Amino acid sequence: MMKFFKNAKEKITNRAAKVKAKAVTLWAVAACNRGENYVDSGVKILIAVVIGALLLGGLYALFGDTIMPTVTKKVEEMFEFKG
Repeated sequence: MMKFFKNAKEKITNRAAKVKAKAVTLWAVAACNRGENYVDSGVKILIAVVIGALLLGGLYALFGDTIMPTVTKKVEEMFEFKG
């Protein structure tokens, strides 16, 4: 009977040590912030792409409605010159 209790105690002690080792490993992994900058970089890139698209859209609208008709008119006037 004593051998049974001794084996049970050893198994419980070994299991507790393994659980403690896993807990320490989990804590170390959770405390590690090695890959934290990947999310920050991704957000910065996404913001830059959105702002760039808005800027290009605004320039396209500005050139299409305001600048290009004026340039076209002036070029046509230059070629119609009868001097």
